[in-house]
Amino acid sequence: MARQICILGYEGVTALDLIGPAETFATANSYAENAYEITIAAVDGQGVRTESGLQILSITKCPAGPFDTIIIPGGEGLRIPKTAAAVAVWIKNEGAKARRIVSVCTGIYGLARTGLLDGRRATTHWRFIADVRREFPDIKLEPDAIFIQDGRFHTSAGITAGIDLSLALIEKDLGPKVSLAVARELVVYIKRPGGQLQYSEPLQFQTRATDKFADLAAWIPTHLKANLSVDAMARRTHLSRRHFTRLFKQTFGIAPGDYVETVRLDEVTRRLALAGQTVESVAGSIGYASREVFRNAFERRYGIAPSSYRQRFSSRVRT
Repeated sequence: MARQICILGYEGVTALDLIGPAETFATANSYAENAYEITIAAVDGQGVRTESGLQILSITKCPAGPFDTIIIPGGEGLRIPKTAAAVAVWIKNEGAKARRIVSVCTGIYGLARTGLLDGRRATTHWRFIADVRREFPDIKLEPDAIFIQDGRFHTSAGITAGIDLSLALIEKDLGPKVSLAVARELVVYIKRPGGQLQYSEPLQFQTRATDKFADLAAWIPTHLKANLSVDAMARRTHLSRRHFTRLFKQTFGIAPGDYVETVRLDEVTRRLALAGQTVESVAGSIGYASREVFRNAFERRYGIAPSSYRQRFSSRVRT
């Protein structure tokens, strides 16, 4: 029997928060027939206009449950007390019957009003952490996480994190091969764990880069097989090795070599999950000349051998 997914729409919803999870679960049906039945519905049964002006005209009133999963997308509409209150009442009435309740981004404003998150761990978009903390002080907010599960409640960070969380839920329901196949179909990162920072290392680097490092910030992630020694990076920024090292650490709070290793290993986890790759080919593709050096670096960071990681997360599902 298909799992019933109800995704709430309301005036002022963020379109991607709503459509992202819907498309992710719908794509899973291509790899596991009749896995999910998805309803996009509104509490009042009216059509809605998204934050970006997209109108969703054909929308129904949320049917009576029980639902397997209820998803509350974020959007400016939930920061309007009247809308948030209506959503909270519906969640209270129907949520008791649901196996799991999910908020995407600022969907937490609707879920938090129910009191169901009090005393629980949760997350939301980094920009709204302080406001949610002020309004709902009993929630144990974790500002850096991509997504968090506490019991049957799942909360996620901003926008595309709703897709990450949807993939994680699909993995729990249908296994890693299906979730990885869905990720490839959607052309998104194969595996972005919930504990990963909302700001990735490359994004933090580019956000904080000064003019002196602007070119380097964009160049490193796309040239991982290149010579990324401290001397090479110093030459690229036209600085002496000593000045480069001091300025880099002063600006970013991390040594240049440690940063390069972090970016390389982040990319390694994605490539290890791809079909047709070996540990040796992945190591060579991101600049590790020695398998031993690569294995030691990988185990130091992830606490597991790269071969074991690949065995756990690789997929041979045909696309």
